[in-house]
Formats: sequence, structure tokens, C-alpha cells
Amino acid sequence: MATYITLLNFTDQGIRSIKESPDRYGAFRAMAEQLGVTVKSAYYTLGHHDLVVVVEGSDDAVTTALLKAGSLGNVRSQTLRAFSVDEAKRMIGNIP
Repeated sequence: MATYITLLNFTDQGIRSIKESPDRYGAFRAMAEQLGVTVKSAYYTLGHHDLVVVVEGSDDAVTTALLKAGSLGNVRSQTLRAFSVDEAKRMIGNIP
């Protein structure tokens, strides 16, 4: 399974209803799990981004979950494909 780190920012709609945010996270986690995505961790953050979520799953399942979350209008996201040190070591070892 691939690992993804998603950086999220609240939209105007999302920050206006901030008190519902923990419940929205719970709904996201349940929906993601139904798609076969594992939410490894989630953090509310200070600074440039409001939330950081780490998930694992297939490309299609993660993309579907994040598109669904974005379509609700509460957050905008930037997603990074993450590689473990062992994965990076293997890829670097393949360099001719």
C-alpha cells in the first residue's frame, strides 16, 4: 500500500463550522476505511496548514477518498506521495 501525506486548509465554509470539524474527521475516517484506505494519523496544526493527515491505500482508493472530502467544501488539500527510508533506498539502489 502506498503512503500519502495530505496537507489541508480550511475553506471559509470549513472555518465557519469549525466546531463540527472533529465530527467531519470521524466521517472521513469511516468513509476512507470503507474504500480500503487506512488513516494512520491526523493532526490539527498551526502555521501554513490547518491539518495534516497520513493515509495508506491504493492510488485509486486514496484519490477517491480525498476527492470526496474536497467535494464537501470544508477543506482544500495538497497531497504528497511518501516513501519510507527502505523504499527510497531500494529506488536509489536501482539508479544505473
